[in-house]
Amino acid sequence: MEDGVIAGLRLPSPVVEVGDERLTAAGVRVLLKRDDLIHPEVPGNKWRKLKYNVATARELGFGTLLTFGGAYSNHVRATAAVGEYCGFRTIGVIRGEEHLPLNPSLRYAVSRGMRLTYLDRATYREKRSDAVVDALRAEFGEFYLIPEGGSNAEAVRGCAELPAELGSSFDVLFCAVGTGGTLAGVAAGVGPDQSVVGVPVLKGGEFLEGEIVGLQRQVYGGRQGSWRLENDYHFGGYAKRSPELDAFVDDFEARHGLRLDWVYEAKMMYALFDQVARGTFARGTTIVALISGSGDVPEV
Repeated sequence: MEDGVIAGLRLPSPVVEVGDERLTAAGVRVLLKRDDLIHPEVPGNKWRKLKYNVATARELGFGTLLTFGGAYSNHVRATAAVGEYCGFRTIGVIRGEEHLPLNPSLRYAVSRGMRLTYLDRATYREKRSDAVVDALRAEFGEFYLIPEGGSNAEAVRGCAELPAELGSSFDVLFCAVGTGGTLAGVAAGVGPDQSVVGVPVLKGGEFLEGEIVGLQRQVYGGRQGSWRLENDYHFGGYAKRSPELDAFVDDFEARHGLRLDWVYEAKMMYALFDQVARGTFARGTTIVALISGSGDVPEV
């Protein structure tokens, strides 16, 4: 599928350097890969994850995309937008009960033609089961299923294209980790002398090691690339925050004019600066920080 299916895609996404005396003192360069600027409605890893899913759905003759997410899911919103742009019907299966009026995220999805349905939380936890999927097919007919967060083999293929946009101009790439699809792909695309650091944003993210290897195995037959997870920067768990994290977000905006999404990118950038301060990286190291745009907005 050609990138031009959606008008206005900005690829490759821009790369800008962060000028910061803390980095200068450590002898480290940090570049921001601004995937959040790829498209206003389908930013960052959302487009990279959906690109080949849409191509496969079209090749297989599906006319409907179905996916899952919370009531504030940017993945659900992005799927609705891609569906409208690319000529698919879309169904969003939302965790929890319906609440009216719809919040802005779901209202936007509906405005893009998405049909919403809801699963109670117990059923939602079983969303991958044959029983739940079969029940959805009985209600809505045939559809191409995209998992929650969009992380599957097709997403990995899309994300694996990102390092080629950077070439050999970096040593380490940092990215936030939710479901693991972005890291699985990016790590498969880096060169032999490059590595990837993933920062899980949920507590107990150690299990993601297996999830990421599983995704890579689906596409490549086994673990790919040099990568590791830094599991100590979750600030209490998914969508949890602290005064320390909030202060970091405010300070980063004041210094660099960019307001970091505190659910994902803020934790990743905090980890990066902390690792630099700890002397983890040798002088002369160039680090790329992947800014993918915000993920699911927490239900608060």
